[in-house]
Amino acid sequence: MQKLIQGLHHFQTTIFGSQRELFERLAQGQSPEVLFITCSDSRINPNLITQTEPGELFILRNAGNIVPPYGAGQGGEAATIEFAVAGLGVKDIIVCGHSHCGAMKGLLEPPSSRDFPALTQWLSHAESTRRIVRDKYAGREGASLINVTIQENVLAQMENLRTHPVVASGLAQGKLKLHGWVYKIETGQVFGYDPESSQFRTLTEQRSLRPMPERKLVALEI
Repeated sequence: MQKLIQGLHHFQTTIFGSQRELFERLAQGQSPEVLFITCSDSRINPNLITQTEPGELFILRNAGNIVPPYGAGQGGEAATIEFAVAGLGVKDIIVCGHSHCGAMKGLLEPPSSRDFPALTQWLSHAESTRRIVRDKYAGREGASLINVTIQENVLAQMENLRTHPVVASGLAQGKLKLHGWVYKIETGQVFGYDPESSQFRTLTEQRSLRPMPERKLVALEI
């Protein structure tokens, strides 16, 4: 806690003063263009990865960057998505998974439901990911299996996003685009799903950030 308090002091005495105009403007309201859905993992910092300032990303975080299908969850995910799209008018939604994801490891090797009842229930929203990986990648194991699980889960959660009425409406009107990313912690690389090749490729390899039209993946090691 002492480190956090020292950080607060540094922010208030040094950082805030140099960006006072920005924060005064933000106090009047927010207008982010992107909803960034990612994992709660402490190693993921969306603003650091994307080099964005306060007010530029509307961020939704939870274990496994999971989006329960509309009407299936009791958490705040649906409300957050609804507000981002209908209230703030975001133009893009990014679902960003990451390497070494503990939630995906838990999906493949479930923890005790007696010790982790809430986590067990939460991971059920990624059941389609588990079944796809089990049936499609029977020969994979270890790090390779986790790798494809992370990729497939990003696509599965994007499909869940489509069940939310505000998302479906935004897509139908061409006002909203969905993007799937995977962040590799150890290299700093970010891989984006490329519909043309049905693979995740480094974003620097892609000509543009094309939205995802349908769920299809040829999983590569990333």
